[in-house]
Amino acid sequence: MSKLSLSLILLPVMVANTLLPDASAQSGKVNADLIVVGGTIVTMDNTRRIIDNGAIAISRGRIVAVGPAAEIQKGYFARETVDAAGRMIIPGLINGHTHIPMTLFRGLADDLDLQEWLTKYMFPAEAKNVSEEFVRAGTRLGLAEMLRGGTTTYCDMYYFEDAIAEETSKAGLRGVLGETIIDFPVADNKTNAEAMAYAEKFVKRWQGNDLITPAIAPHAPYTVSEEHLKAVRAFSDRTGAPIVTHIAETKREVDDSLKAKGASPVDYLERIGFLGERVIAAHLIWVTAAEIDTLKRLKVGVVHNPQSNMKLAAGVAPVPKMLAEGLRVGLGTDGAASNNDLNMWEEMDTAEKLHKVFSGDPKVISAQEAFELATIRSAQALHLDREIGSLEVGKRADVVIIERDDLHQLPLYNVYSDLVYATKAADVLTVIINGRIVMRDRKLLTLDEAAIKESARVFRERVVKSLQNTGP
Repeated sequence: MSKLSLSLILLPVMVANTLLPDASAQSGKVNADLIVVGGTIVTMDNTRRIIDNGAIAISRGRIVAVGPAAEIQKGYFARETVDAAGRMIIPGLINGHTHIPMTLFRGLADDLDLQEWLTKYMFPAEAKNVSEEFVRAGTRLGLAEMLRGGTTTYCDMYYFEDAIAEETSKAGLRGVLGETIIDFPVADNKTNAEAMAYAEKFVKRWQGNDLITPAIAPHAPYTVSEEHLKAVRAFSDRTGAPIVTHIAETKREVDDSLKAKGASPVDYLERIGFLGERVIAAHLIWVTAAEIDTLKRLKVGVVHNPQSNMKLAAGVAPVPKMLAEGLRVGLGTDGAASNNDLNMWEEMDTAEKLHKVFSGDPKVISAQEAFELATIRSAQALHLDREIGSLEVGKRADVVIIERDDLHQLPLYNVYSDLVYATKAADVLTVIINGRIVMRDRKLLTLDEAAIKESARVFRERVVKSLQNTGP
């Protein structure tokens, strides 16, 4: 008996209490909330199954069946059906590293190295402008941009993260959201004690939420003391909250760490007991083979940010080596102030090509591997692969429907080649998150696009005015 046939036998027992007596009971079908039917399903399951003319049945926010359309339609009845005939159906994309409110700083300071960009521009601009109102406006702008491009989950680090969680939940996106811990006064908390107390309330409020995974986010080992890093790890051990951080982003960071601490950032963090399976670390560009072994052994999630790293000339992370060694590696955009967008399609294309030219090997990072980095591998990096990252029975119903018949997509020979090399964010038609349709036929259903644009323009004027005459 096939896995699909077995699931069709077992699932009526699992969802029996949702049967509709006037429809499914009479037909002998299992009731579902939504069925996506037709199109080519790119499952990203363990076998990387691709199903032509497939269908997905969804109930209570989860996938209850995936298979050929004829079989799903024979076994399931739904109150609503989405016709995806002639389209591509993929798992929602996962942006493994962002600072979402920084969309409002997009283009403010470009063509600088990381330390100059941070210390002379971003930190001062944030000090003059960031408020809860600013954060909410920037978050809504970023959420709309990500939805447009088929991103259904993102991992964030910023201030007023509770407000970010509220906006994310209202918009219907999924987020691993980290409240920043940093050793100088910032917009929401002026001391470490205040920041830790905020994180405590934040995590307690959102834990167990279907969409929001609350996290704690020490900025980096060079901006957070050893004492405070240890306290963050103890907090994570006690609450189970993930830890989001930056590690080994520049060579200067490594050199300074060797001088000040007698160890590289990775070795230092291992020495103080900070690293572990709840850590999600962005960048990790300047790491050795031995440190890659350490990251693998400690099950650290790694997020590659190729466009941001290129723009800041930070370097090229050894992602092919990490993949070969079996690390949990995902893909992210970083914040829109250093990228300057939240477009995961561009990130896939860049990652794939960057490592070919950097290594001199055109076989490095295949199109399929690049698509994995934005889906199932990003889910692994966020330690959420049991819930998201692929279209499989039991997982959260995060589903994206993509146009596959535009001029730049024809003719189609290989699904992964088309997705990574040819597909654009504008090709995303419909987005379903946790079983809820949040964008249909390119129309946002949970966000007010006109209001978001107007708010962004208002804050642009405020930022410009705050920096006039004094410089950032």
